[in-house]
Amino acid sequence: MLLSVEDLDVSFDTGDGRLHAVRGISFDLDEGETLGVVGESGSGKSVSTQAMVGLSSGAMVTGRALFQGRDLLTMSDDDLRSVRGRGIGMVFQDPLSSLHPQFRVGAQIAEAIRVHEKTSPKLLRSRVIDVLAEVGIPHPEKRIDDYPHQFSGGMRQRVMIGLALALRPALLIADEPTTALDVTVQAQLLDLMSRLQQEHGTAILMITHDLGVVAQVADRVITMYGGRIVERGARNEVLARPHHPYTRGLLASVPRVGSERTVLQSIPGNPPSLLIEQPGCPFASRCALVHDECLQGFPEERHIAVGHRSACVLPVSHAGPVVLPVLPDAAPVAAVERDLLARVEDVRITFPGARKGVLGLKSDTVVAVDGVSLDIPRGGTLGIVGESGSGKSTLARALTGLIPLTSGRVEFEGRDISTLGRADRRALRRDVQMVFQDPYGSLNQQRRVGSIIADPLVIHGLKTGKELRTHVQELMELVGLNPEHYNRFPAEFSGGQRQRIGIARALALNPKLVVCDEPVSALDVSIQAQILNLLSSLQEELGLTYVFIAHDLAVVEHIADTVAVMHRGVVVEQGPVEQIYRDPREEYTRSLLAAAPHVDTVLQQDTGLELDQSDDILREARG
Repeated sequence: MLLSVEDLDVSFDTGDGRLHAVRGISFDLDEGETLGVVGESGSGKSVSTQAMVGLSSGAMVTGRALFQGRDLLTMSDDDLRSVRGRGIGMVFQDPLSSLHPQFRVGAQIAEAIRVHEKTSPKLLRSRVIDVLAEVGIPHPEKRIDDYPHQFSGGMRQRVMIGLALALRPALLIADEPTTALDVTVQAQLLDLMSRLQQEHGTAILMITHDLGVVAQVADRVITMYGGRIVERGARNEVLARPHHPYTRGLLASVPRVGSERTVLQSIPGNPPSLLIEQPGCPFASRCALVHDECLQGFPEERHIAVGHRSACVLPVSHAGPVVLPVLPDAAPVAAVERDLLARVEDVRITFPGARKGVLGLKSDTVVAVDGVSLDIPRGGTLGIVGESGSGKSTLARALTGLIPLTSGRVEFEGRDISTLGRADRRALRRDVQMVFQDPYGSLNQQRRVGSIIADPLVIHGLKTGKELRTHVQELMELVGLNPEHYNRFPAEFSGGQRQRIGIARALALNPKLVVCDEPVSALDVSIQAQILNLLSSLQEELGLTYVFIAHDLAVVEHIADTVAVMHRGVVVEQGPVEQIYRDPREEYTRSLLAAAPHVDTVLQQDTGLELDQSDDILREARG
């Protein structure tokens, strides 16, 4: 047994009282095994692992965490430092904030090695180059002297994996390592971690809200909620035959690639406050199957199948496949050409290369978008997919007039936006709005949400005084926020609620076009489902037109009418969503679809069912 956690309890003293983040969890991890830990933000996934290795400042921790026979919780700071890096490596969610921006990546890896081992500078540099090569960094002998900002998101995450594995630790803790990565880079990183695991026998503790990733890599799965473990077992049992209503709710929230269009079943309500002691099941307030027994005390784990246990009072027969309701087929409509709201014609966008060398000579020009042409019909949704660096976000900013074009034109309602005067450009900003990827970074943390949402109305002089406040509260209600929270700060909201604030701000001016740049990539699957359902209902209610950019192909398939696939600044394929996903013509599109992790592959691979058999079973279950 590599790691044995017994009755781990983690709490913090706050100004509002004792915050009980983890409540007596126990689990084991063997050498060479991968354990997936899933659950919404605030469920205790990350804080439990950080507390074990002494990275939770101010935490009160009890219980035991035996790593290779030694209790991590009773170790001195010096002993913990000797274990971190050499015995336990960690990969964090955001590689840009985890890597120091003022130090070269090679120096940061070298420092991790130098702390634990004495070696000559020449051998140390050679070893760092070998580490970068092992994790797939091209030209490592040159990239060793680059800074983190000179790497793409996927490359930075590779550096983080190299940093974590440089000393060949026995345990790798990967905390949301693939959340913001596109599907191909994600697949490469998962393959990399799997290969390194096989070569070095490393055990992996994978913390993620991406159930597709868990289905692909985990041997066993733990579901956490409210600081407790509510379900555990082998991957094929927990994901293919979940028992606990919370696990079933998470699986029902996941959009599927290439399947029949289903209604995403978001989990109602919000996770419980960890400041309040709740004697019963923490999921009771959100559970549609709650019993009186659930309110009396936290249920004991019951045997569901071999190695499969669930902390729920429901009968064992409740375990089974999650079946989603299918959206009804749309009524056939006459083939009428829809009015175009916007058009992109042969757009090319370039940036000057970085200055290099003592003389500051410029390198080659960077071509971000290279001759892209797209039509954006009024009232529809255009999805744009592609790898990081394919030009998706650059094109989005060109659509909103935030960056100039090198050549080509962007038309909005028949007018070239690059030729608009100051007054017309100001009017354009009322008609074209943007929802950004990071719901925390795009909101000013020192301002109240009412003021943030009101900004567009104030800037354009549309509302003042009491009328302004009333309108803002109506917007908050429209996107599912409590209007009474008008004076709260962004930090007092969850990630999903902060994204709703960003959507409310984008809708304040009643725009015609909303450009959504990765609006759900950082959200839990249940919150993601809520936001996608919200965007769909707002489009139907307000007649909005969306350009929806995402690296999650299942999300784009769920919300888009037409899809454009970008690769290295060029649109390689575009068409109706059904055509692109069912019969892609380009090899690049096929590779994207093949790289997407898929929860339902568990049904076909682990249960031995052929694809047509599993489809028949699901159809029969749907009635």
